[in-house]
Amino acid sequence: MLDVIALLSQLIACPSITPKDAQCQDILKNHLSRMGFTVTDLPSGPVNNFWAKQGKDQPLFVFAGHTDVVTPGDLHTWQFDPFKPTRHEGYLYGRGAQDMKGPLAAMVVATERFLEKYPFHAGSIGFLITSGEEGREFMHGTPHVMEYLAAQQEKITWCVVGEPSSMTHLGDTIRHGRRGSLHAYLTVTGKQGHVAYPQLALNPIHQALPALTELIQTQWDLGNQDFDPTSLQITSITSGTFGENTNVIPETVRLHFNMRNSPLSDDESLKQRVIAVLDKYKLNYDLVWEISGKPFITAQGTLSVAATAAVTSVTGITPDFSTGGGTSDARFIAPTGAQVIELGVVSDRIHQVDERVNMAELEQLVQIYYTLLENLLTPQ
Repeated sequence: MLDVIALLSQLIACPSITPKDAQCQDILKNHLSRMGFTVTDLPSGPVNNFWAKQGKDQPLFVFAGHTDVVTPGDLHTWQFDPFKPTRHEGYLYGRGAQDMKGPLAAMVVATERFLEKYPFHAGSIGFLITSGEEGREFMHGTPHVMEYLAAQQEKITWCVVGEPSSMTHLGDTIRHGRRGSLHAYLTVTGKQGHVAYPQLALNPIHQALPALTELIQTQWDLGNQDFDPTSLQITSITSGTFGENTNVIPETVRLHFNMRNSPLSDDESLKQRVIAVLDKYKLNYDLVWEISGKPFITAQGTLSVAATAAVTSVTGITPDFSTGGGTSDARFIAPTGAQVIELGVVSDRIHQVDERVNMAELEQLVQIYYTLLENLLTPQ
C-alpha cells in the first residue's frame, strides 16, 4: 500500500515549475494504472495533462488538481532546498507541499485504499490532472481536458479540487465557489513635451488620475451572503523611462487592473461602467479586456453534505463554506453542471518561502478523501 508522505516526497523532488511537469504525472499515472485506471494523455502546447478513469457507470466522481508549482525564488532564502523534501518537526518541507502536491498524493492514496476495500463500488472515479494551472498557459490545462471530456460525452457528477482550502486547521473551510476575474489593460495617450512647457504638451498621467481615483473609489456592488463585494485593484502602472529623460512629459501611460466580481456584477455591466468613467473624463484611451474566470457557486447538495460529514468524522470540525480567495480550475468544471468543491490542506505557506505541510494533517486528508468516496460511491 502507498504511503502518502513517501509519495509526496517523490512529487516534491520533481522541479515542476509551471508549465513543466518534470515527470510528476508519470509517477501518478503509474500508480493509477496499477489500480485499474485507463489513462489518456492530453498534452496541449507546453502543458501536460491526463485524464484517468476507473469504471463505466454514473455517477462519476472526479479528483482534479495540478502538478505544476510556482518558482521558489531565491534558493538562499529557503531553510531547506525546495526540491529536496525534508522532514522537520512534524512538517514536510518543499515547493508544492501545500499547493498542491500534498493533496494530489492524498487523493491517490485514498483512492487506493478505497478500491482495496470496495473493488465493486458504485459509479466511476476519475482523475483530471494538469501541469498548467499556475501560469498564463492555464487555457492549455483544465479547459483543454474539459473540451476532451465534452467530446467524449463524459459527464462529471461530483468533483473535488485539491486546492489548499483550509485556513488554520485541516477541514475548517471548504470552497464551494469563487468570484470571477476580469483583467483590464488600459493605455491612455497624451502628447509628449518638455516639462518646462506643459502648455505645449498633454500629460496622460495627469489626465488619467481623476478617472483612476473614481474607479478605485467606486462601490461596484455589496456582495451577498455567499460572495464578497466586487473589487478593483490596480496592479501595475508604466510610463516614460524612469531615471532617464526626466525632463520629458511622456506620451502614454499604461496600466493593468483586475476586478474580482461577484455574480451581482456581470462582466458586461462592469465593462460598461468602467468605460463610462473613462469617457466622463474625455480620455484618449485604448482598453483591452481579458476574462480569466466567471463567478460560480455550488449550491448545498449531495457533495457538500458528504464532504461535511467526511471532514467532521475525521477531524471533529464542522467546515465553513466560502467563496473567498483567488481563482482555481474549479471555474472550468462548474459550468458543466458538476457539483464542485475545493478541499485541501492549510494554506498558510502557499507560494511562500519554506512551503510545508503538516504530515499528520496530510494523513487525515487521506482519510477525509477516503470517507468522501465511501459516502458517495457505496450503498448507505
